[in-house]
Amino acid sequence: MEVSEAIRARKSIRAYSSTPIPKEKLEKILEAARLAPSAENLQPWYFVVVTNPEHKKQIAKSGKFARFLTECPVVIVGCGDRSASPKWYVIDVAIAMQNMVLAATSEGLGTCWVGSFDEGLVKRLLEIPDHYKVVALLAVGYPEKKFDLLGRVVHFIRRRKKLQDIAGLEEYGKPFV
Repeated sequence: MEVSEAIRARKSIRAYSSTPIPKEKLEKILEAARLAPSAENLQPWYFVVVTNPEHKKQIAKSGKFARFLTECPVVIVGCGDRSASPKWYVIDVAIAMQNMVLAATSEGLGTCWVGSFDEGLVKRLLEIPDHYKVVALLAVGYPEKKFDLLGRVVHFIRRRKKLQDIAGLEEYGKPFV
């Protein structure tokens, strides 16, 4: 799959089949994160791959919008090293995680960024050191064919903005297109 195809195909998936993800696919996804750019090439990230059902259940209970994490076969916890890159760790981890999203999409997997979680609980549960911050969670798995009413309503109400609404040429407000 071409990158532009993966960008267009990517959707936030909140329903997953229980089919396990082959280790080779997970390695490709993590390799995509490893190859991401970072400020000063510090690579201030660490990714915890969570497959333990009890851990996923506890993480899912910690966030209002994270309940579906119990269904997905894998939750990747994206951590940023504050001491290595105090100003840029969040951006660097986000770039690496977006690489993972696109790699997963190209492998036929669904993903969903999750920002709804109790960081303290996640850090204690997964024994993440203090100098790391949990930036985001990423649900990964094979999409389950379910009718997603909420997703359809949200996308109907909040359609993608047009290019001229998000980009200016040379200055703010000057149409790019």
